[in-house]
Amino acid sequence: MSASRRKGTTDELGPDEPERSENPGGPVGPDGADLLAALLDGMDAALCAFDADGVVTHWNREAERILGWSAAEAVGRQGFAGWAVREADAEEVETRLMSAMHASGRQVHEFALLTKDGGRVLVRTQSAAVPGPDGKPAGLYCAFSEVHAQIDLERSIALSEALFDDASWGVVLVDADLRPAVVNAHAARALGTGRTAVLGRPLGELLTQGVEELENALTHVLAEGAPPAPAEVWVGVRTPEGERRRCWRSGFLRLASPLAEEPVPLGVGWLFQDVTEAKQGEQEASLLRFRTNQLHRAARAAAECEDPAEAATVHLDFALAGFADHALIDRVAGGAAAESESVAVPLRLVRVAATPSGGPGPSALTGYAGLPVRYPEGHPALQCVARAGSVRAGAGGVPAEETREWARARQWPQDTVHALCAVLRSRGRTLGVVTFLRGAGRTSFERSDATYAEDVAVRIAAALDLADLADLADLAGGGTGA
Repeated sequence: MSASRRKGTTDELGPDEPERSENPGGPVGPDGADLLAALLDGMDAALCAFDADGVVTHWNREAERILGWSAAEAVGRQGFAGWAVREADAEEVETRLMSAMHASGRQVHEFALLTKDGGRVLVRTQSAAVPGPDGKPAGLYCAFSEVHAQIDLERSIALSEALFDDASWGVVLVDADLRPAVVNAHAARALGTGRTAVLGRPLGELLTQGVEELENALTHVLAEGAPPAPAEVWVGVRTPEGERRRCWRSGFLRLASPLAEEPVPLGVGWLFQDVTEAKQGEQEASLLRFRTNQLHRAARAAAECEDPAEAATVHLDFALAGFADHALIDRVAGGAAAESESVAVPLRLVRVAATPSGGPGPSALTGYAGLPVRYPEGHPALQCVARAGSVRAGAGGVPAEETREWARARQWPQDTVHALCAVLRSRGRTLGVVTFLRGAGRTSFERSDATYAEDVAVRIAAALDLADLADLADLAGGGTGA
């Protein structure tokens, strides 16, 4: 309830006692006093006003809520002394309040006021003069709020400013149309553009990958609220240097208007931190553990094979899991080639084992006829044997038909897009080459993949070398028996 003191009398304004209109036949609507009362009662801050003599003329509902004194009890009192302020503090409080009538601008003070039940409330006040028709001060108004509420507000504002200026993680406010409305400096750098250049643009113009996942998360937050834990989103960011793939650990908050009776979503607060290096480290460590475990399991399984050639295919099958789609083992025709030997005839390779190209299955030993594979000159497998080192090859970003032709020309399954050849070396000799093949659904081979392939090749070469020694032993034994 608010009240105003006009024409020397105190009138209480409220919904039950509207003032009579001085123009009964005129248009129906609120007069100035009704409008003023409604405005005062709708304020979030407590407000009171004093005339030039220090008498309370206005008192709104927020002031009543904080101190407990109703408008009827407050309006018409001389200052705060004896009811809203202790007698010992009354003179100082009144002097500081009334000084606002003769000062320019607003005056900010903190006072301890008394509540109706005898408690004390520390408030922060803003006071300013109210000029009369002649331009001279006719009184003053005093808006006040509890200090802790004011501090909470200031902290919220300070937090918002800090987040959008100095935060060490990205902060983006996304509107209900899923477009950035406010972006801090860290987020702008992560997106590879300026703070103002981001605003209002669709996320698809800023990111090359991860847009659907990110928009799905924002839509869910708008509809259901914030998720219980952060989410890790892999995105592709456009930069002047090209596309960069990044992992952002993201938290989402639904923003609702505090001024609406029903929660009206204003958008989503999106906070993210770049954790690409940490995630890549975790993935590499996990991959290394898996591959080490595969090598260990393959060694144990191969140790149970009576036929060394079969042990070679066991190593190949264990290596294939999670690494490639197909694999081939080719031997140098005639057994092995030493580095010091000068080859007078073109190098030829014979297929000895291969994985099924039509579907999954274990590797099978082939090449019993000893017919060489029709590899064209410059084939990656031939280069691998000639260099005695790993060779990587890829079809590149060409159409699907050209990719199939590229694979067919190299005697590989037609769905091959990436290849990695590792040389088979044992006892200082080159025995052949193992080739790992990947389809379009996998990434190209990297240096870490070549290292793993070389570890597998060492084990396969040892098994094949042992198979050669076993064959020689059988021949020697057969000759002696004869």
